[in-house]
Formats: sequence, C-alpha cells, structure tokens
Amino acid sequence: MLGLWVVVLLLGVLIGGRVFDSSVSTTAAGGSESAAGTAAVAAADPARGTVTAVVDGAPVDDPAVRAAVTAATADIGGLPGVTSVSDPYGTDGALTSTDGRAGLVSVRMADGSTDAQLKAVTAELAAIDAPGTHVTVGGDLVTQQEVKDQTERDTRFGEIVTLPLTLLVMVLVFGGFAAASLPVIGAVASVGGALLAMFGFSRLMDIDTSVLPIATVLGLGLSIDYALLMVNRFREERGHGSAIAAAVERTAATAGRTVAFSGLTVTVALSGLFVFTSPVFRAVAVAGVSVVVIAVAAALTLIPALLGFVGHRVRTPSGPVSDDGFFARTARRVQRRAVPVVLICVALLMAAGAPFLGSDWRSSGAGVLPASSAGRQVAETVDQRFPRLAPAPVTVVVEDGRAATQQYTDQVVAKLPGVTGIRAVSPVSPGLTTVEVLVAGDPQGAGAKAVVGELRDHRGGLTTHVTGDAASVVDFQHEIATRGPWALGLVAVGTLVLLFLMTGSVVMPLKALLMNVLSLGASLGALTLVFQHGYFSGLLGFTPTGGLETFIPVLVFAFAFGLSMDYEVFLLARIKELRDEGYSCARAVELGLQRSGRIITSAGLLMVIVFAGFAAGQMLMVKEMGVALAVAVAVDATLVRCLLVPATMTLFGEFNWWAPAPLRRLHRRIGLTEHVALPPVQGVVLPVQRDAAEPAEREPVAVSG
Repeated sequence: MLGLWVVVLLLGVLIGGRVFDSSVSTTAAGGSESAAGTAAVAAADPARGTVTAVVDGAPVDDPAVRAAVTAATADIGGLPGVTSVSDPYGTDGALTSTDGRAGLVSVRMADGSTDAQLKAVTAELAAIDAPGTHVTVGGDLVTQQEVKDQTERDTRFGEIVTLPLTLLVMVLVFGGFAAASLPVIGAVASVGGALLAMFGFSRLMDIDTSVLPIATVLGLGLSIDYALLMVNRFREERGHGSAIAAAVERTAATAGRTVAFSGLTVTVALSGLFVFTSPVFRAVAVAGVSVVVIAVAAALTLIPALLGFVGHRVRTPSGPVSDDGFFARTARRVQRRAVPVVLICVALLMAAGAPFLGSDWRSSGAGVLPASSAGRQVAETVDQRFPRLAPAPVTVVVEDGRAATQQYTDQVVAKLPGVTGIRAVSPVSPGLTTVEVLVAGDPQGAGAKAVVGELRDHRGGLTTHVTGDAASVVDFQHEIATRGPWALGLVAVGTLVLLFLMTGSVVMPLKALLMNVLSLGASLGALTLVFQHGYFSGLLGFTPTGGLETFIPVLVFAFAFGLSMDYEVFLLARIKELRDEGYSCARAVELGLQRSGRIITSAGLLMVIVFAGFAAGQMLMVKEMGVALAVAVAVDATLVRCLLVPATMTLFGEFNWWAPAPLRRLHRRIGLTEHVALPPVQGVVLPVQRDAAEPAEREPVAVSG
C-alpha cells in the first residue's frame, strides 16, 4: 500500500503539476446569452488574442519615440504567428493617450499560434527602447498566462507555508513527531493524487484556472482532518491496551467509518454544483468530488499502513483518557444555560451574516491579479488613459447586416434610458456586427444591469446577443437564482438522508441544516465586509473591487457546507456511539463533546491555517475563498459545535432521536451504526463510566464489542 501511494505521489508531481499549463478561463455563465455572444464573435475572429505594450513617459510625437516604435512594429510584423500590428502612428489617434504621453502597440496573434511565438512577441515589445520611456507589456494573452502562473505560485506558496505550520501544531496536539507527521504525509500524498486526477479530467473537460487552488486547499484540509481523526482514535485504542494491529483494525472500524461517512456528506454538498450549467461550477464539482474521494482513500489505506509501520513510535496515553476534561465541563456549563446560549449564538451568527444581504457581485477581469502584475497595469492604463479602447460596459452582437444594425442602433439602442452614447458600430464578419454601448455610472452597477435588461427586451426585430461584463454578471445572477434552489434542495435532501441513516432521527438532520445555514451566513457576511467594503484590505494586501466575484458565493456555500457537515459528523458519530451504549442524552452529549471536541477544534485550527495560507496568496479569487472558508471553519468548530449543538441537544432532550415509526423500522433495516465487530483488546475489561442517573448495578462492559 505504501508503494502504491509513493507511485501516486510521484505521478502527481511529475504529471499532475502540468494541469496548471492546461487550465483555461471559463468563468462565463454557461449557456447564457452573454456567453453565446462572446462565442459568436470569437468564432468569427481568426485571432487567438492580443498582446499590448504601453510605451509611456515621453510625447508620442517625439521623433525618437516614433522611430523606435515604428522600427519595433516592422520587426514584430514579420514574426511567426503574428497577424497584424498596430501603433499610434497608423491609426486615428485611438492608440494615443488623452495626454499624448503614452502610446499603445497592439499585436494580434493568429489562432493556433504557439506559446513560444507569444513569448517572442512579448520579448520584442518589452525591448522597445525609446528615450525617456518605459514599456509595460500586457493584453488578454499575457493576462491569461499571468493568471495561470500566479495561481500556480499561490498554490505552491499555500502548501509550503501551511504544511510546516500544520506539522508544528500537530506536534503540540499529539506530543510527538511520529504521530504529527502522519497527517502531513497523508496530506502530501492526497494533494499529489488530486493533481493527478485533475490533470486527467482536464483531458476531458475545461478546468478553470481558479479551480485548481480551490480543489487543492480542500484536499489538503480534508486529508489532514481525516488523518488527524484516525491517528487520534489509534492513540485512544492503544491507551485502552490494544496491540498495534488490533488498534489499527479498531480505528478503521470506528473512525474509518466516520471518515467514509463524512466524505459522503462533503461529496453530496459539492454535487449540488452539477445542477448549474456554467463550466466553472461543474469543473469545481468534478475536481472537488475527486479530491474528496482521494482524501478518504488516503485516510482509509495510507494512514493505517503507516500506523502499522510506525505505530510503536506514536506516543500513546498510559491509560484511558479521562472523560472529565475541558470539553466535558464546557458541555455541562452549556447544558445549565442552554436557552441563553442558543439565543446569544443565533443572534451573533445572524448579525455576522447580515452584511451579505447587501452584497454586490462583479466580474473583476484583470483586477483579480496583484497590482504589480503587468497585465493588470496595462488594463488599468487603457481604462484610464485610452477611453476609446477601454472595454465597453455593454456590447450588443447583432447577427444582421450593417445597415439594419445601424438603423437599430439609432432608433432603439441610443434612445434607451441609461444609455449615454454609442462608441462604435464595428463589423466583425459579413453577417456579424458589434455595437459598443456606453452607460452612466458604474460599468457593472445597477444602471448598467438595467440597460442590459432593456436591450434584451427591445431587440428591434433583429437577432441580438447582449454581452459585456455587466451582462455576464446579470446572467450569473439569473443562473444562481433559477438553479440555486434546485441545487440547495439536492444538497438538503442528500444531507438529511445521510444523517438519518447515521442517527435514525429526523430532528437532528433538520437542526444540522439550520445551524449550517447560520454558520454559512457568518462566512458570507465576513466575505462581504472584507472584499466589498474593504475591511482589513491593507492587512491582506489587495485593492477592493466594490463587490464579490460572481461565482465565489456559490463555491463558498458548497465548500463551507461540506466542511460544516464534516465536523457535524465527527461530533454526532461519537454522541450516537455513546447513546447506543445506553448513556442518557445529556451524558452522551457531554462525553461525545469531551472525546471529539479536542479533535474538532484541533482540526478546525489546522483548517484555518491551511485556508489562511492560501488567503495570503496574490490572486483575488484565491484570497476570497481562503478568507471565507477560514471564517466558516473557525465559527463552526467553536461557536457551533462546542456551544450551539450541545445547547440545542439539551433543549430537545429525548426528542433529538425522534422519528416516525415507519422510519424507525427503516433505519433498523438499512441504517448505519458504529456497532461493528471489533477485534478484542487482549482480554482487557474496562468499566463503563456512568453518570449519577444511570443504574448502579450495571455491569462492566468488555471493550471487545
């Protein structure tokens, strides 16, 4: 088994790492009008894209500047893969800045041109040497490559930073290096397998660049969580007197079942993304599910194999761990004040989630890159100093002749409320024309979105596609509004079924859903405060764009919901195990929190470290996911699991385990249970610790099960 995972890791490093090279940008609303219009223009345009250089610092009409630029233009025009080159001197002034001190050189690359040809053009542009000027090279092709490169650097940075910190924390948790190193080894192997799986899927479908760090961070966090649970249970079994082989078997039969069940719940949460049509959502779903499967496989195969080899070096308790510790005392305090605890926790979570109600969604384009990137600098320069070349807020793609398009533009488009002007009517092909529409105010604000709706309601009898950033945001929001309830329903039903199979109750699954929604609200509220309103932006090193990336809230929901259910399963599995052993509801909650609270909080801390490491990266989308998931895990592992769950279970009492009679019979037939045949603990007999309400004559129970 160890040999198999070594092969997986090597293949992941050697082959899986190439997934960054094959990733693409697919953050358009799949099947939408804006995506169809963009695709129609792309199909009619033979160019692969453009490379743009800003020559800045000296007057464009300076003879020395003109000589250097025209010489470079002539040389670049003869390079392989170049279809055309434009400079400030062969146009009507569009490539000259409004202050006359900057000019653009725009190179169109042929469809099918290679990366080597792109690099050659970029190098030639960067080498333009005119007195008193400096050159910055960007454009859509350069921006796309920078997004890939920065995403890969952020992913590597996150792994390099988080793994040593994770190891340090686990050394403190377990009190030894051997036990602490196993989750790290499992995480590294899981990430290698995840990269290999995503590389395989990239051969079959488009994998968006932003998917890769998101899937990587999920795999890293889950594999650490699962390995932590396995190693902790192994130590418990050793503390009860089990030999190494028996302890490994008992660990797999108990914690292993919890890991498998937890993996199912996370998979169900991610599967809701398949309901959406946008490629980015489906790519995340495919990558996320495969990562979860690999993390579970590593926990159930690699970790037991490692324990078999180095289990004798894992520091274990000298006897059974006490059931009267910090978390047991916390549970008792919460049980005595259950009503105020519930009210305070719910109020705090609702207040934390309130900012999300005023969230605004945007498409940042090159703004997702750090301010130091050349692609972003060129895009911002064009927006600010070359207004005739800045992307139009709204573009209408008309599938009719030029004359009909011009009539439609004059009689319909120009007269719509919110439209301030028509910048250009440009033929793309004999039957395709684009109309660039200017609007008042924010290019992606409410006014621009209203214009999108008006243009779609008034097509002038022509076949049109309304595109642009504002239209793309509108289409994303429409897709989420129409398909989101179906995705939410799928996740809710799947979660309810799985938790019912584990607990035999219909009450606890419903409570779990409600508490997860509160936890998610807090995460999305924090996301809005930080990335829309700019709180802590200086600390995190980014410039707020005034909104959230369009697809991020949906991904946060899917991932955070899955992780919340992960901790719910950790806790409920222990409580259910104790309940089935005959403990009262209150005592089962107390002991369950005592025996799992340390692992849940430790796992939560490790998850926060992992997510914070990725939030420290430079890509805006990676930052948003890192911050949102770190907040979600921190809130869930502390406020929800350690306070809200014990308090609500105390209030509900025996009603926690209620289910209609037909469902109780169904659960007895097909339900999942922790009562499985376990290897004996070498004849060791352990007394059952009772609370005062339990019968004193109850006999000691052999742990052999």
